[in-house]
Amino acid sequence: MSVQLKKSPPAAAIAITVVDRALFKTLAPSLPAATRNWLAAVGFEGKADSHALVPAADGKLGQVFAGVEHVASPWLLSSLPKALPEGSYRLADDGLSLPAEQAALSWELGAYDFDLYKPRRRAAATLVLADSPEAQRGLALATAISATRDLVNTPAEHMGPEELAKAAEHVAKQHGAKFSQVVGDALLKKNFPAIHAVGRASHRAPRLIELNWGSAKHPKLTLVGKGVCFDTGGVDLKTPEGMRQMKKDMGGAANALGLATLIMALKLPVQLQLLIPAVENSVAGNAYRPGDVFKTRAGLHIEIGNTDAEGRVILCDALAYAVERKPELIIDLATLTGAARIALGPELPALFCRDMDQARDLVDLGLKLDDPVWHLPLWAPYKPGIQSDIADIVNTGKGPKGGAINAALFLEYFIPAAQDWLHLDIYASNDTARPGRPVGGEAQTIRLLLAYIEERFAAEA
Repeated sequence: MSVQLKKSPPAAAIAITVVDRALFKTLAPSLPAATRNWLAAVGFEGKADSHALVPAADGKLGQVFAGVEHVASPWLLSSLPKALPEGSYRLADDGLSLPAEQAALSWELGAYDFDLYKPRRRAAATLVLADSPEAQRGLALATAISATRDLVNTPAEHMGPEELAKAAEHVAKQHGAKFSQVVGDALLKKNFPAIHAVGRASHRAPRLIELNWGSAKHPKLTLVGKGVCFDTGGVDLKTPEGMRQMKKDMGGAANALGLATLIMALKLPVQLQLLIPAVENSVAGNAYRPGDVFKTRAGLHIEIGNTDAEGRVILCDALAYAVERKPELIIDLATLTGAARIALGPELPALFCRDMDQARDLVDLGLKLDDPVWHLPLWAPYKPGIQSDIADIVNTGKGPKGGAINAALFLEYFIPAAQDWLHLDIYASNDTARPGRPVGGEAQTIRLLLAYIEERFAAEA
């Protein structure tokens, strides 16, 4: 951990004065002349994500000034841990008053590195904060987000269906949850034929991973995460460029597991079920093919229009199983369509929700928390586009238009009209580096969904 929680930060730790542009203008005239002149010489004005090292009289580092845009940002201090010299730091009293949760979260995420294969060049600087429930929550969030990133970043060679199951089992043991899985041909015996069909061509057995936690007196909540540990595209093989980042196609599973971890760590008043259909979409003589028809767990027959639209195929069995439990809410997270990325870009996950008021509340909450989503419609007039001549529905539309909507409509067939359901089509990755958000795997919507679940089920506490 790059954040240490203590009863009170030691005076020996180097002070960081956090300012925005407005506060710096007010504060600058009252600073010692030497400090004021130094900050002017290095051009520090309180700009967001900027900092200045101020020397002490003996030439050692004496103080740090750091600029921020606003104190509610989850990336508030993220530019500092790798930029400051190694050592211990504390927040100075003469700067902005920072929320402890955001301070802990932003610093810890700013220190994140995926160092499984390549050692860190240097240790991150350490921030010492006063211990508090808010600071502890910030660290819990950072820990879950970092674990989610690690899962997405791990190459498929070391993160197949079995390894993903072990990660879920480890989390279950940490929090006293019940873990189970249905593996290989047992999927057919247990009536998960769609999951089996997608994963059967790989030597790494497909499976449905399940975790259950919580008291039976609390409302039921089910999370479903798409766990395609590598996606070649199947018989409809992807291009080399399209395949390059497909280790991240289990990003929905990673995010669902990260959210489940937080729900359990914070002991939210829900009866939690986590479902992860985990497969590798490979090419072999027994691979499923375009034109094949499968009967799903729900009894609907689906035609395969394209084997590269495999995510919705494995999700339909998991969602049908989730529905059988009659939970108050089902949330699925999936790196489902390139169409959502074309429409909204990598930083804005697509939200599908039947209730417009509920969707607007989620969009507003996401903007407030800087964990955004954008609402796309479950547009019923597009349903004819996924009708099949030989089966109930087909897993692709009749053309490339509205691809994210077509995928969501496909999933909706497996959700009864009375069932409350949220579908998140996420990217689970960063293409460009920003403070606290390095290139690679990312947790998207975890903080938003956690806040929504806390608010929705608060009455049950």
